[in-house]
Amino acid sequence: MRSLKDAKTLSEFVRNLREGVYITTATGRILDANPAFLEMFGVDSLEQLQDYTAERLLVDPQRRIEELKILERDGAVREFELEIRRPDSHVRTVLDTCFQVSDEQTGETLFHGILVDISDRKLLEQQLRELAIRDPLTGCYNRRFLQEITSELEENDNDWGVILADIDHFKEYNDRFGHSTGDRILVQIGRFLMQEVRAEDPVIRMGGDEFMVLLPRLESRATQEIAERLRRLGPDFAPVSFTLGWAVRQDRERLEETIRRADQLLIHVRVQERDYPPRR
Repeated sequence: MRSLKDAKTLSEFVRNLREGVYITTATGRILDANPAFLEMFGVDSLEQLQDYTAERLLVDPQRRIEELKILERDGAVREFELEIRRPDSHVRTVLDTCFQVSDEQTGETLFHGILVDISDRKLLEQQLRELAIRDPLTGCYNRRFLQEITSELEENDNDWGVILADIDHFKEYNDRFGHSTGDRILVQIGRFLMQEVRAEDPVIRMGGDEFMVLLPRLESRATQEIAERLRRLGPDFAPVSFTLGWAVRQDRERLEETIRRADQLLIHVRVQERDYPPRR
C-alpha cells in the first residue's frame, strides 16, 4: 500500500475518492466507475446506468460534442464544465477532466475521466449574482443587471420594447406619510408590474420612483398593448397613480436611445397631467 504503481493500492485509492472516476467508450457507454461517480448520479450500481450514454446524461448534448472535439484535437480536456441530468431528473453541475487512451489489445479509443461536483458552488455563485443584480427593497432588477444584458441585446437585429413607469407625486407621499410608506408603495408598484408582464420580461428599478419594463423581441403593437393594459389596470391594482411612457427599438438603435425616447413620452404626458392631485 506504499506505491500507486501497486494495483491494489490504486484500486483502493480510486474507490475512496470523493470525486467521480469513470471509464467510457468513445460512444459514451459507461464501462466502469467508482462509488463517488455512482453517488453523483443518484444510483446504487453501474447496472442502473447501462441504458445511458454520457451524452444522454447531459442537460445540453451539444456540450458533449464540444468536449469530444477538444479530446480529438488535444487528447485531453481539463475542468470542462457540464450540467448532468441524473436518472431521477435532478440536475448537477460538474467539472470534467478527461483523457483519451487506446486499449492496447483492441485499439479501441477509451476515455478516462474525473468528475468534480461543483453544484453547491454554482448555487452560491447564482445567489451572490442575484444579490448583485436585484434591488434589495423591491426585488426588481437594478441598473447593474441592465448594463450586463445591454451588450447582448444590441448585438442582434431583434426588436425590443421599453415601458417606463414613474410614480406620480411620490415626494408628496414621502413627505406626508413618511419614508416607510414610500418604501411600501415602491414594493407594491414593483410587484404590480412583475405580475402583469411575462416572466421573461425583466422589471428594473431605474432609481427613485422610476421603473422600467424591458420587453425583448416584442414589436410596437405588442408593446403598446402591454402599456395600455398597465394603464388600464393601474387604478384598480396599483397603490398609487403612475405615468407611463413607452418606445420600441428603431433601426438597430442602442437600448439607451430607446429608453430616452420612452422617457420623452413620459415627460410629455406628465406635463399634461401636472395639475392633477395625487390619488389617495
